[in-house]
Amino acid sequence: MTSKKKGSSGRQRIRMAKIEKESHRQVAFSKRRAGLFKKASELCTLCGVEVAIIVFSLAKKPFSFGHPSVYSVLDRYRNNTSFQQQSQPMENTATRSELSLVLSQVEEEKKKGEEMRKASEMAKWSVDEMSLLQLQEMRYALEELRNTMVVPPPSYMNPMSTGFSCIYNSSYVHASS
Repeated sequence: MTSKKKGSSGRQRIRMAKIEKESHRQVAFSKRRAGLFKKASELCTLCGVEVAIIVFSLAKKPFSFGHPSVYSVLDRYRNNTSFQQQSQPMENTATRSELSLVLSQVEEEKKKGEEMRKASEMAKWSVDEMSLLQLQEMRYALEELRNTMVVPPPSYMNPMSTGFSCIYNSSYVHASS
C-alpha cells in the first residue's frame, strides 16, 4: 500500500532573459515589483536603513517605495553626494538672497520688539505715584472697559471679592475725596 504522491514542479530556476510574451511580462513585473518592495521594507525594518526604490513599468508608469519617504531619501542622497564630490559647496545665489531676506526680516522683528518693550516700560502705571484725580480717572476707565468686555470680569475685579476691592469700591474712593 504505497501511495504515490503527485509531486509538483516546485520552485524552479528561470533563465535570466527578457520574457517574450507581453502579458506574461506584465504579470512577472507586478509580482516581482511587489516582492522587491517587500524585501526593501524588510531591509528597513531589520537593519534600520533608509531605502528608496523607483521603478517604471512598460507603460512608463512610475512605482516607488521609500522609507521614511522617497523624497527624504533622495534629498539625503543628493546632499551627501554633493558634499563628497565637492570640497567646497557651490555658491547658490537664490539661497543667499533668501537667507539675506530672512535675516532682514529677523532684524525688523528685533527692532519692533525693542520698540514694544520700550513702550511697555513707559506705559507702566505706578498707583503709588498717582494723584486722587488720576486714580479716579483710571477707575472709570477700567469700569468702562469691564462693561464693554464680552467675558465676565475676573474675580479680582469684583468689588465683593477680597484683595483689590478697595480700589474698585466706590465708597472707598468717595470717602477719600
